[in-house]
Amino acid sequence: MRVREGGIEIEVPEQPDAGVGDAVFFNPAQELNRDLTVAVLRAHRERDRRSDGREHGRSDGRESRRSRTYLDATAATGIRGVRAASEGWEVTCCDRDPEAVALCRRNLDRNEVAGAVEHRDANALMSESRFGVVDLDPFGTPIPFADAAVRSARGLLCVTATDTAPLCGAHFASGVRKYGAVPRNTEYHAEMGLRVLLSALVRTAARHDVAARPALSHATSHYVRTYLALTRRASDADDALRELGYLHHCPACLHREHERGLIAHPPAACPNCGEGVQTAGPIWLGATCDRGFVAAVRERVTDELGTAERARALLDRLGGELDTPTHYDQHRLCKLWGRSASAMDEFLGRLREAGFPASRTHYGGTTFKTTAGVAAIAAATESDEP
Repeated sequence: MRVREGGIEIEVPEQPDAGVGDAVFFNPAQELNRDLTVAVLRAHRERDRRSDGREHGRSDGRESRRSRTYLDATAATGIRGVRAASEGWEVTCCDRDPEAVALCRRNLDRNEVAGAVEHRDANALMSESRFGVVDLDPFGTPIPFADAAVRSARGLLCVTATDTAPLCGAHFASGVRKYGAVPRNTEYHAEMGLRVLLSALVRTAARHDVAARPALSHATSHYVRTYLALTRRASDADDALRELGYLHHCPACLHREHERGLIAHPPAACPNCGEGVQTAGPIWLGATCDRGFVAAVRERVTDELGTAERARALLDRLGGELDTPTHYDQHRLCKLWGRSASAMDEFLGRLREAGFPASRTHYGGTTFKTTAGVAAIAAATESDEP
């Protein structure tokens, strides 16, 4: 069947059981992911032109040829590559499935855009070749591709992970094996998954003396997506590693605290209620987005993108989120406290009146971030009504 998306038309296989077996996979629910990628590529290219011009003393806005190259590393239908090619990128699509390779070629031709198609293992290609942008969107975990992707990407590494159960701790042993960290299944499980993924990617990059810092990240539906800005300096990699650390979470009262460093020092008991705590980590504790870059991406979301309205709303929410390492859910807290939930604006307003910064988050309609601890949140938001 044929699918139109973002001004292009591609051929995709009929998939009554999409994602089952070895057939070429196309996920229509990832359109938001792909639309945001287009906007990210636009913003990154403009930023890269400016930085490249400064580095080489140019003022004409030109960019190096390598910075214009884009790899769709696990291409499947090639939709990401076709959309990047339609934006003027020098595209390579790679897949080891011969049916996917043939489909990529047909879809590039159908849209009259140029692009190379490689029939080989993505790790082999990435180990040999360099690209300005590398995009990893595999089925499941991206970790088997991470080392080669870090070596290959010169400026931006885009990564999707769809194995959210291991990432957030619901499949604990699998998460430990795949990501080299202890995940915990908490009420902020989506953010846990995002920070576990970032930790794994930052540590992978550091092994190659590369610093990976998130320019934009989000956890949406059943996947996590991050765009990592890379610099190839060992000192920068050391700085990025300093943003790793541990979370100590109390499942009884929902108190949590964090500490930076690669050695955990969990408290003997929760300082709020005295119960035992669970420790997660090492996870990424730093900012998951660069607000300036988020704003630049927001400006480049155009109306022909099918999810433009959703993309703008998501980017607005990301741009306003506090950088604290975890979020709360008002409904979960109020249930624990035996209270009725209130309107979010009112709830957050009380926190701010008490002197605590507070923001909504993109993780859900009743989720928020604040610098206040659980006890302070309870005191600040308690209603005077009987």
